[in-house]
Amino acid sequence: MRSLVMAAHEVESGRPIDDARRLAEDGDLDAAAEIFTRLVADEGAADRAQAAVGLAVVLEKRGDLTGARAAARAALATGHPEYAAQAACLLARGFEREGLADQARAAWQAVIGVGTPAYLPAAHLGLARIAAEEDDGAVAEEELRAALATGDPEAGSHAAQMLAEHLLAAGEPGAAADALLDALALPGAADPGRLRVLLGMAHLDMACGEFAAAAGEPGDVDGAALAIELLARTLPLRGRDEDAEAVWSYGLDHPDEAVAEQVRLRLRRGDDPAPGAGPQA
Repeated sequence: MRSLVMAAHEVESGRPIDDARRLAEDGDLDAAAEIFTRLVADEGAADRAQAAVGLAVVLEKRGDLTGARAAARAALATGHPEYAAQAACLLARGFEREGLADQARAAWQAVIGVGTPAYLPAAHLGLARIAAEEDDGAVAEEELRAALATGDPEAGSHAAQMLAEHLLAAGEPGAAADALLDALALPGAADPGRLRVLLGMAHLDMACGEFAAAAGEPGDVDGAALAIELLARTLPLRGRDEDAEAVWSYGLDHPDEAVAEQVRLRLRRGDDPAPGAGPQA
């Protein structure tokens, strides 16, 4: 019966690769694998690279990981700009799922080596994930910037988010803001709301840095007191309540009594409890 079905497909399409793909889509993995295997074995077949990828997918679905990877490597060896890149992606994702970092990294690098633009964003993101898991921040940052530079609206947005979170944690809010603005400039950028939230967080961190610098400027009582208040009230927005309390304490104990008095007035005006004090009655 299977041979009759296959024969009907071949008469209809005239291309065994199309027949194999239809059989795979219909769930007849054994019949699809037979055609794909025959095409892969024919080194002169025009569809050999595509067939090798198809065979890799079918064998993986059947649970034959060893055979699937052999087929994917055969596709990769053809150097075909489309199917070699697809095969390397299949290998990389499979290795990542199994936690085989070295093999996954080599496969993602093979994708980059093929050089097909459509597959570069995924490869750079994959290399960034592996580097992040290995706590290699420098490589992760490099790969995230490369993914953003591809201009892909989805991968670029994801890369910018990961990069911004890394840079914010490293105390580089200005660089984080630049990456987020680059992502927002991409036509059709994915997750613009999330990008803008992170951009706001970066701006808050930059504001905290400016307030801290202003608080240390000598000779300006009003400016120093205002900077101390703004810093103390902004830090909790970034989840830094203890740092905010330390800033209030610094202001209240400021060596310039005029600054300290203004800080006391600003603290009372906001109805904030004194640092270290319990809840007000």
